[in-house]
Amino acid sequence: MKKYIAEFIGTFALVFFGTGAIVVNDLSNGAIGHLGIAIAFGLVVMIMIFAFGSLSGAHLNPAVSIAFSITDIFSLKSLVPYILAQLTGALLASALLHILFYEHQTLGMTVPSGSYEQSFILESILTYFLMLVILMVSQSKDISKFSAIAIGGTVLLEALFAGPICGASMNPARSIAPALFAGDFQALWIYIAAPILGAILASGTWIYLKK
Repeated sequence: MKKYIAEFIGTFALVFFGTGAIVVNDLSNGAIGHLGIAIAFGLVVMIMIFAFGSLSGAHLNPAVSIAFSITDIFSLKSLVPYILAQLTGALLASALLHILFYEHQTLGMTVPSGSYEQSFILESILTYFLMLVILMVSQSKDISKFSAIAIGGTVLLEALFAGPICGASMNPARSIAPALFAGDFQALWIYIAAPILGAILASGTWIYLKK
């Protein structure tokens, strides 16, 4: 139960501080800026991995948990509880943001600025590299202690690069929660399917490389 609570708290923090940075930026006439939002996402991921990595692995992301479940380092029976904990944490974070900033309509939801195809490809590639970094650094005895920095840095880089185009979600829970409160599900399938696809492909790559 402790690892599920860790996933709940960690995902809550990710959505609260990450999408919260978008909300505050919108309401403060750009005081945080695109760079600041990317840094907020990267920092919260890094901090949560440092805090909960040893307890639950700090997946904080259903796509990451699904991708881990096809490897031999994560128990398949833990998959559903992990995802439920992550979704619950994300939904509670968006609910609290909705209460605090009721005047904001979208709560930091991810929406393609271009075509759906463009965002689907970008989200798949972004999550592929994120998951590959997660596996490569967390499963290496030599560099695993730097996992939080490497993974947080990857999130920051990808948010900085692709945030204005596709939202750089790489995380179904991070996209589902604000979409639910905004009542806009038109593009949500992209942010569920593409991260899962990219993460699974990364696990396949890792399995091949480690042989």
